Amino acid sequence: MDGGAHGFAQARIGPNAVLQLVPVLDRTLGRPARVRLLTGAGLFEMPDGTAMIDEGPVARLHQTMRRDFPDLAPGMAAAAGRRTGDYILIHRIPRRAQRLLRILPAALSARLLAQAIAQHAWTFAGSGRFRVASRVPLVFEIADNPLVRGEHAAAPVCHWHVAVFARLFTRLAAPDYTCVETDCCANGARACRFVLARAA
Repeated sequence: MDGGAHGFAQARIGPNAVLQLVPVLDRTLGRPARVRLLTGAGLFEMPDGTAMIDEGPVARLHQTMRRDFPDLAPGMAAAAGRRTGDYILIHRIPRRAQRLLRILPAALSARLLAQAIAQHAWTFAGSGRFRVASRVPLVFEIADNPLVRGEHAAAPVCHWHVAVFARLFTRLAAPDYTCVETDCCANGARACRFVLARAA
């Protein structure tokens, strides 16, 4: 299952990587700081949400946020990830499908949800290469993750991705699902690795 965006002439990613972050930046840092972050990343106008956008400025935005606000960035990214998950639930997954996933056994719901995520991975993986690396336990990988490409950190930094995955699985598979990033490209790993499991 490869959800990379290699079919695009220019590498692109879903607009919610920006749109759901902006209100969090406004609330936490204030609008002037948010505008400086966006313009510094090369985002001079807000995406309208109807089409994929160039992943380069999006990656610069997330990386600059982590560099300039290291203490606040994890929380802001996680809040934006939860908002992104909520947006997907409201606008992208039909209500009938959601009802079905909620009544199925959690393991089956998780498997079906993982398939759907893999089919639409380009929206959050951009030019990175997404795959379901394991089904038991359920593990996602994003090789060459564009949101951390070229970045160096001592610990995993993909808080936005973690929050997106956790939101979807707790809402649709079982409320006790957790998502943990165990490996990260920013730490020198081959791929960012996300383990999804139910709380013991």
